[in-house]
Amino acid sequence: MNQEIQLNKDTMIVSETDEKGIILYANDDFCTIAGYSKDELIGQAHNIVRHKDMPKAAFKDLWEHMKAKKVWNGIVKNITKEGNYYWVNATAYCVTKNNGENRLLSVRVKPTAEEINNAIALYKTLN
Repeated sequence: MNQEIQLNKDTMIVSETDEKGIILYANDDFCTIAGYSKDELIGQAHNIVRHKDMPKAAFKDLWEHMKAKKVWNGIVKNITKEGNYYWVNATAYCVTKNNGENRLLSVRVKPTAEEINNAIALYKTLN
């Protein structure tokens, strides 16, 4: 436990949540990396994969961007079902469905070592 899982360059984690952060869709890469089945993820709060090292300010900023319908990008440390962790370069944005409901779409890819190091330094100042 508490070992880093490194994404490969072809990994693309995709998820969709409602406005409250409840997972409505998770792709296969998300399930594989996080160690959950789709059935375990769908209906759960997305913070099921939030690592304790992540500052609350990062997610406050993300939700402010979503409410303003702006694109958000950040380097995020997540936790797997088994207690290991993985870093992602996350891009999230809000889409409005035909019925007027807002959805949060997030696409995550492998970050560079420099991006991770910069995030670690920044998060130390925020925690």
